[in-house]
Amino acid sequence: MSALEDLFEHAGPDDIILPFQIDPYGLRGRLIRLGPVVHDILGRHDYPEPVAAMLGETMALAACLAGALKYEGVFTLQTKSDGPIGTLMADITSAGEMRAYARYDAERLQAVDPVAAAERSVPRLLGGGYIAFTVDQGGNTDRYQGIVELEGHTLSECTHSYFRNSEQLEAGVKLAANRIDTPDGPVWRAGALMIQRLPYQKDLPGRPSEDEYDETWRTAVTLMSSSTAPELLSTELAPDRLLFRLFHSEGVRAYPAQPVLDSCRCSGERVERVLQTLSDEELADLRQDGDIVVVCEFCKRDWRYDDGALAALRESSENPAF
Repeated sequence: MSALEDLFEHAGPDDIILPFQIDPYGLRGRLIRLGPVVHDILGRHDYPEPVAAMLGETMALAACLAGALKYEGVFTLQTKSDGPIGTLMADITSAGEMRAYARYDAERLQAVDPVAAAERSVPRLLGGGYIAFTVDQGGNTDRYQGIVELEGHTLSECTHSYFRNSEQLEAGVKLAANRIDTPDGPVWRAGALMIQRLPYQKDLPGRPSEDEYDETWRTAVTLMSSSTAPELLSTELAPDRLLFRLFHSEGVRAYPAQPVLDSCRCSGERVERVLQTLSDEELADLRQDGDIVVVCEFCKRDWRYDDGALAALRESSENPAF
């Protein structure tokens, strides 16, 4: 068994961030495969098909971009826009714990042309707005945020715009998300492929000429673009085999994969801290059948407080124990 085969025996071919490098040119990349994680998260919300597909792409893109960073904390990708899908949000911790949700206007979504919806058209589904990339490492560290307008027909094109305008880096991104048929029934899957060109360093030993580096970059982008949605979402084509299929002529080396987990960070303690700060009017908006009900937008878990439990919570906040 090869080292790469051993890696996938333990990490699995799904729900992974797989870093790779195209040698000897130093082009970096990540391959994302999301299976049960994206299926379970989307399944909790019963989104319409276009919303689920766009959120699946958002999850794959978040994992792809987070995999390029060295951080301890939470990476968040979020779109805010004035179209039928007003919000797409996915975040992933440095340990690979992912969650996601979307907000949309059902009536406006129904009015979108079916072809534009099937194409995941950003102008038609999201409209005007921005996409934000945030790294929050907590504590006393500064939070990093990059924001760019939604410019492009797809989320991939919007990401290209971000790298060109904000990071001054060249990168290529391919995204896919869809419901596919399996022997066990239809399942949601998502994938992403990204390559990134690092600044040319002519003084490194063995480094090819800058012209060769430029040519290799153009070739790599062409090869990446040739990948298809069925390949990115396949349950049969292993991730390492896909990389070999695409880049074997250039020389590709994969590194250990990081697992991605379906995990929400909501908790009763956080809910209670929020409830202690709300006014009576704000609490009234949360009442259902007489109880205060708080539902996590990410995982749909709910917490219920009757009047007695709420009074006890209020009393504890007014008379904290020392």
